[in-house]
Amino acid sequence: MQTGKRRIELGVERLLSRGGNSLKGARVGLVCNQASVDHSYRHVADLFHGGGDWKLTALFGPQHGIRGDLQDNMVETPHALDAETGVPVHSLYSETREPTQRMLEEVDVLVCDLQDVGCRIYTFVYTLANCMRAAREFGKKVIVCDRPNPINGEAVEGNVLEPEYASFVGQFPLPTRHGMTVCELAKMFNEHWGIGCDLEFSLMDGWGREMWADETDAPWVLPSPNIPTLDTATVFPGTVHLEGTQVSEGRGTTRPFELVGAPYVDAARLARELNRLDLRGVFFRACHFQPTFQKHAGRTCGGVQIHVLDRNGFEPVITGIAIVKVIRELYPEAFLWKSPPYEYVFDKNPFDVIAGTDKLRESIEGGTPVGAIKSSWAESSQAFRELRSGFLLY
Repeated sequence: MQTGKRRIELGVERLLSRGGNSLKGARVGLVCNQASVDHSYRHVADLFHGGGDWKLTALFGPQHGIRGDLQDNMVETPHALDAETGVPVHSLYSETREPTQRMLEEVDVLVCDLQDVGCRIYTFVYTLANCMRAAREFGKKVIVCDRPNPINGEAVEGNVLEPEYASFVGQFPLPTRHGMTVCELAKMFNEHWGIGCDLEFSLMDGWGREMWADETDAPWVLPSPNIPTLDTATVFPGTVHLEGTQVSEGRGTTRPFELVGAPYVDAARLARELNRLDLRGVFFRACHFQPTFQKHAGRTCGGVQIHVLDRNGFEPVITGIAIVKVIRELYPEAFLWKSPPYEYVFDKNPFDVIAGTDKLRESIEGGTPVGAIKSSWAESSQAFRELRSGFLLY
């Protein structure tokens, strides 16, 4: 354990250390990916395989696959056998995003152990919600194992999703940055939004809401290919909005979501205009980068690197919106919104799908000042904080 880091016990470690009492005699299906490890970096599939008085009969992989090897959106991952355990792997980011009755035939209990990043615009918690629905329909139990919210469990920011914009990157009316753990979200999904499955939690021990991931001794494994570090997760709730434009969000670089730009952008000018906004806790450094894949692959982009100077004061959501707004205002002829589809949604503007509303795009197009955009979500964000208080487990 590194000095100064809080020792915590992960939900899956507590479940197994208690001898898996809830699993005795059960056929277990495990929802996991490459970040599902214990403090010794042992993968949970290996821990569950032959590890107790139960039988691991199925593995379920979210977006990017069970080993996190698939890069991009709209990739249909295959069904296969896990090379290490020989257990069948079912993709939940393929022709189905919810376990089918056939997939659950040899399962009594579904255990979910996934690392979230603290942002509504991330598919793993909706894979969990879909598993909970299937479990209710087919009479299975669900056990959710908790992990830290890496960007702390206190801060709430951003607009609340409008139900007509629900998608696989936002099934429920959550703000962009929700400040909850996976177990807390599952409790809210089950009780407030009425999934109603047989649900059990295996909570962490030692975690506090104020903690960032690097203030604990919890292992960090990139939860998806383009969230390599805690720095990435810190800015992601803002710069994920760039996915709804033709501006590069830094995919194909070593700093995804921290580098943003496009071939037509004057880097120094963009940095100057963004720093002029005096946004909290952040400095924009002019830079150039060349993505190796995805948008503008092989072309030099002018843009900025986002340097977070005070992560507790930094507000990623309004920062991301400000970046979109300033680039569009500086380059109205070159700037483009992304065209559908996005995450299986074919009939809506991808930016609106990501934002969970069309109001942000309309505000940007209408020239609404950054401060007014931020103020526009204050009431709904506060209402969510009040709702959220009834589901917090720490």
